[in-house]
Amino acid sequence: MTGTTVRQATCVAIAGRAVLLEGPPGCGKSTLALKLIDRGATLVGDDGVALSLANGRVMAAPVETIRGLVEVRNVGVLEMPVCAAPVALVLRLASDAPRFVEQAESTRLLDQPVPQLWFDPEIPAAAIRAELALARHGIVFDLHTAGKPAHN
Repeated sequence: MTGTTVRQATCVAIAGRAVLLEGPPGCGKSTLALKLIDRGATLVGDDGVALSLANGRVMAAPVETIRGLVEVRNVGVLEMPVCAAPVALVLRLASDAPRFVEQAESTRLLDQPVPQLWFDPEIPAAAIRAELALARHGIVFDLHTAGKPAHN
């Protein structure tokens, strides 16, 4: 395992795969994370995620200083259960995200390729669309081969 890098993002794990939510302050990262958590996702980190490389995959874990804390606008800072998971998809939140996507772009995290989609969190059913994006474009990890990415 390599050293840890803290990335300014919010992250949840869905069925053992992490989805990194990135964008400027106030764009809806925490709100989308809460919608996903309401549907069964687990918080990895809000407004900060520790990234490291293990077995050829990028792992996302809570940052210890903010572990389990999520800012809920108009409510306050709440504590939630957390987990760590391999990063399978990056959603870059933007109101001008393209309507139709044939194929995910690729970004690099810790010099590893990770699929990336531009994503509008304000369109209805954002949590369902994020889950569908993970199912269609996210990395599928083969747990039987030391966590190496398997083909989608």
